[in-house]
Amino acid sequence: MARLDRRLELDARLRRILGSNNLYFEPPASVVMHYPCVRYTRERIDTNFANNNVYLARQRYDLTLIYYDVDSDLVDKFLFNNEGLTFSHERHYVVDGLHHDILTTTF
Repeated sequence: MARLDRRLELDARLRRILGSNNLYFEPPASVVMHYPCVRYTRERIDTNFANNNVYLARQRYDLTLIYYDVDSDLVDKFLFNNEGLTFSHERHYVVDGLHHDILTTTF
């Protein structure tokens, strides 16, 4: 499967988990985001080697979940999803009253 096809498949799964179209892939600064939302970017490629060759290469993505409500279940929607994706929670911070949770996944 081509890299673009894999990213679009990930995009579709993330939209189903989020339950809306407020999903933004590497948005430019001019894009107005609507909350709650998820902004995601490519991070790096994780590789495994065998016989001095790349055996497996998986793209790692960073997701930033952004929301107003401190009691939001958004993080749980991603951590306990039905799309077969696994996420690691990296950190939480608040800026201008917006909560941000950073998750990582490989796909």
